[in-house]
Amino acid sequence: MPSLETILFNCREYLRSNASLNDKRDLLLTLVFLRFIGEKFEDEQQILRQQCLDNGLMDEGEIQDFLDQPGMYSGVAFVPPSARWEELILLPPTKLNSSLDDALIALEDSGEVFKGCVRLGLFTSINLEANVIKKVMDEVSKISHKTFGTERDLIGRVYEYFLKSFAINATKEEGEFYTPHDIVELIAAFIEPFDGTLYDPCCGSGGMFVQCAKYVEEKQGDIMQVNVYGQEVDPATYRLAKMNLAMRGISHHLGDRNASTFSNDMHRGMTFDYIMANPPFNLKKWYDSSLENDSRWADYGLPPEGNANYAWILHMLSKLRPEHGVAGFLLANGALGDGDAKTIRQKLIEADKVEAIIVLPRELFYTTDISVTLWILNQNKRGGRWHDRKLRSRQGEVLFMDLRSWTDNPVKGEQKKKVMFSKEQIQRAVSIYHDWQAEGTDGTNYAQPELYRSVSFEELEKQGFSLVPSRYIEFVDRDSQINYDEVLRDTTQVVQDLLLRQQSNDEALRKALKHLGYDCE
Repeated sequence: MPSLETILFNCREYLRSNASLNDKRDLLLTLVFLRFIGEKFEDEQQILRQQCLDNGLMDEGEIQDFLDQPGMYSGVAFVPPSARWEELILLPPTKLNSSLDDALIALEDSGEVFKGCVRLGLFTSINLEANVIKKVMDEVSKISHKTFGTERDLIGRVYEYFLKSFAINATKEEGEFYTPHDIVELIAAFIEPFDGTLYDPCCGSGGMFVQCAKYVEEKQGDIMQVNVYGQEVDPATYRLAKMNLAMRGISHHLGDRNASTFSNDMHRGMTFDYIMANPPFNLKKWYDSSLENDSRWADYGLPPEGNANYAWILHMLSKLRPEHGVAGFLLANGALGDGDAKTIRQKLIEADKVEAIIVLPRELFYTTDISVTLWILNQNKRGGRWHDRKLRSRQGEVLFMDLRSWTDNPVKGEQKKKVMFSKEQIQRAVSIYHDWQAEGTDGTNYAQPELYRSVSFEELEKQGFSLVPSRYIEFVDRDSQINYDEVLRDTTQVVQDLLLRQQSNDEALRKALKHLGYDCE
């Protein structure tokens, strides 16, 4: 049996010259989607069929009538007969394109679970040659959780492969971007979205939600207690998010279509318990004149029109539940000390909305090698009970962390992503944060050189309300610890040895040339 990566690579090779980048992405992911929901449905059908037999129901017609009732499937979405993989894979190649499109229409019409997940007319519009679409489907059919592992892990691996492959060929501004799992896990571990509502204003393929579900399960929580809300501007990525969440059975609210979060907030008037986001870095084309007097920046000022960083910050702040909302999101490092947004940054600090600033290492992403920052905003720094922990008041304090030196966990075989966070590193970072929050901690003396430090409002004010961690975290001057006399003595001896070796080599070369009849005197 070939490896999963080999199968997926073969799929891409068959499509190499047969479709555009966007068409290949949509086609492959749609086929994988049909395969997974089909296999999951088949498994549930077998369980229900066995239950019928165990209860003495032997008539095949009656069993089939029972299995054809959508209400009988509580653990999986009902897949219409014409969209079931076991039927599609048996069709002759010449009928595949039209039959696959019929399957997508059937899914779209089957109810809310699959509505908006797929691109209708996809296969006939691309119109692959019959032998090509058949080869791709045969490869996709080899992908089974019975062969490669648990269904949830397998889906994650397949989507990660495709998303990374396509994200590498696009820019963040184009809306095609993949956030590696280790970074999503870090954010989730910081904000602890155990219950309530979770929101992502630029949800992409839904990766934040999926990883959050995994995190909640690891903590023995109930993902059914978490309601996810999101929005995505790119139509293809919006459909992918719908697919991604539908396959995992995660209840979601992504609006009835793709739309810009700034100009058309699909969740207007709503606030949320948690926000996780990875907005486009330094997005330029976000502003239009209709946003000038928007209520989201009424208390802080209009964000710079040429860069959306602070527009994202203020939008997310406006969506946080006033009494206890917590947000964790990534931004380019320039937002920490951007002069164009100094007034807004000052007001955020004065309003005590910023809780922690964590600078991350370079080379964590697949599409960029820059270092970025994790921001934590918190509507409640007053202290009290929170997720079985007793928190102290952190009012007037900001925790700074610098993790740029955490590059000792390499990633092989990738393009720009060269390092990742280990489980131990994530736990270490979260422990620093939670210990700082904990009752009994002295915030005025909470520091470790070159790693973290708690900083007061007064010091932030003296530094002109900059949020650049290096202005506050102590760095050791290792030059002052050097014994220069000893170093220079050692260096002199090394140089002397090199000069003697050079002289010896020079003499040997002259002798060799003279022996050959050439005089170098």
